[in-house]
Amino acid sequence: MAAVINPFSLLRYSLSLSLSLSFSLLRGPLRIGALATIRASKEGFFIPPAYSVLRIGPRFRRTLSSAGATNNEEAVAKVAADTGAPTIFDKIISKEIPSTIVYEDEKVLAFRDINPQAPVHVVVIPKYRDGLTQLGKAEERHGDILGHLLYAAKLVAEKEGIVDGFRVVINNGPAACQSVYHIHLHVLGGRQLKWPPG
Repeated sequence: MAAVINPFSLLRYSLSLSLSLSFSLLRGPLRIGALATIRASKEGFFIPPAYSVLRIGPRFRRTLSSAGATNNEEAVAKVAADTGAPTIFDKIISKEIPSTIVYEDEKVLAFRDINPQAPVHVVVIPKYRDGLTQLGKAEERHGDILGHLLYAAKLVAEKEGIVDGFRVVINNGPAACQSVYHIHLHVLGGRQLKWPPG
C-alpha cells in the first residue's frame, strides 16, 4: 500500500533530500527516481513503496549519468512550488554554492548552467528578487530589473562571442518547466537554434 504524504512534508523532504545530495543533482537524474514517481490525488501526494526513503539515496547516486533530461525537467517543474522561500539561486548569489560566473554587476549575476542545452548556456538572475519569482508575477515596479536582465543578457552574449545569434528564454510556471522560482533568463547560443522551440 502506498504511503500518503502531506504536501508540506513532501516539500520539506524534497528540500532536505536535494540539499543532502548536493546542488549538482538538481539538474540530473534525481528527478527520474523521486519526483517523476510522485502522483497527485485528492488525498495528497503518493510515493509508490518501491521508492521508499531508505532506497532513494543509493539509487540516485547510481543513476547520475543516465538520460532523460526532458522528463526530469517536467517532473521537477510539477513538484516545484512558488513559495517565495529562498532558492538555490540565493545560495549562488551569496557564494554558498560555487558557480562559474560570466558576468556580475550590482543588480544581476550571470553564471554557466550546470546542464547546458547549447555550447553557450548562461543563466542570468537578479540579486534581489523583490517578489519576482516568475515573469507572470511581474508588476510595474519590476520594469527596471526586467530591462536590466535583458541588457545583461546582451552583455553576456557579447562576452561569449554569440551576439550575432543567441536566444533568451524565460520559463514561467510548471507548464513551461520552471523549476526554480527566482526569475531568471537562459542565454543560449553557439549552435544553430531551431524554430519553433520546445
